[in-house]
Amino acid sequence: MAATIKVDVVSAEESIFEGRAKFVALPGEAGELGILPGHTPLITQIRPGAVRIVAENGGEEFVFVAGGILEVQPGGVTVLADTAIRGEDLDEAKAAEARKRAEEAVQNAGSNLEYATAQAELAYAVAQLAAIARLRKMNQH
Repeated sequence: MAATIKVDVVSAEESIFEGRAKFVALPGEAGELGILPGHTPLITQIRPGAVRIVAENGGEEFVFVAGGILEVQPGGVTVLADTAIRGEDLDEAKAAEARKRAEEAVQNAGSNLEYATAQAELAYAVAQLAAIARLRKMNQH
């Protein structure tokens, strides 16, 4: 039997994934992180992007997170996401519209705060669109 690790992906609203996994990949602060059973304990921030979970049965789960915290302990992996959306619930049209609005807001920002807010919204929309593209690519295989 292959080694697995308990994985929980939660947001403020709900538990998105709970189960055992062979592997977890997600966007860490310094780049893509891969977590296997037996990984060294770790606490780090995560960036907006895709969390890919290779479940115990070999199937893949895909969750978009808007950032948050990753905690790896001997007993499991916990992703505490600011916002988390299951891959199948991502809406490309909504994300594209949000990106367009954010790009316009960046162009029309009157203050540093407006600009920073618009930049953050743009980064979120771009990360969501990238996650959608990645999910689509995974589903084609």
